[in-house]
Amino acid sequence: MDDEIERRLIHASGILAPLSYWLGVLTWQQLGYALIAGSVVVLFLEIVRLIIGLDWKIYDDLTREYEKDNLAGYALYVWGVTAVALVFEPQIAIPAMLMLSIGDPISGILGSGELRAAKQAYVLLAMFGVTLFIATWFVPFVVAVLGALAATIADGVKPIIAGYVIDDNLTIPLGSAVTMYLALTYLPSAVQNLSFLF
Repeated sequence: MDDEIERRLIHASGILAPLSYWLGVLTWQQLGYALIAGSVVVLFLEIVRLIIGLDWKIYDDLTREYEKDNLAGYALYVWGVTAVALVFEPQIAIPAMLMLSIGDPISGILGSGELRAAKQAYVLLAMFGVTLFIATWFVPFVVAVLGALAATIADGVKPIIAGYVIDDNLTIPLGSAVTMYLALTYLPSAVQNLSFLF
């Protein structure tokens, strides 16, 4: 199987975290504990990979070139999802998780999957449409638009700070969750519920 498709399928498997709560398999607290445990395991694996230097074959297949000496995208994925689950209520955290686990793989398949300054417009439009559809199931329409816009911007650009790539696996869930939280907190309810869909 092509490495990029394999990466995207593994990426999409992250849907199991919010789904486990949504289907009643885990309580929100239990999901939080499971994600904390996963974050600790991931921290250990990254220490082994980056500091000790043990480089398993799976890393060759599932990490990109720019991740070889940086924190890998899978680690940022787990930490990003864990952060939103611990900080935000399910109404905000679940759509933020789903934006990452569903929207980002679709965007990645449509785009090149390579690190670059910005993605093509049709890829970003698809990302916005998918994430907006997801968010409208959980939050008022205007809040969903703002959350989807934040996720799309995070998906479109991977900033590089001091030589380290800030992967969208971290910025999509955090950016969308913070944006939706601020919108729910500070926008009047009449504005939140405006809808331009007929």
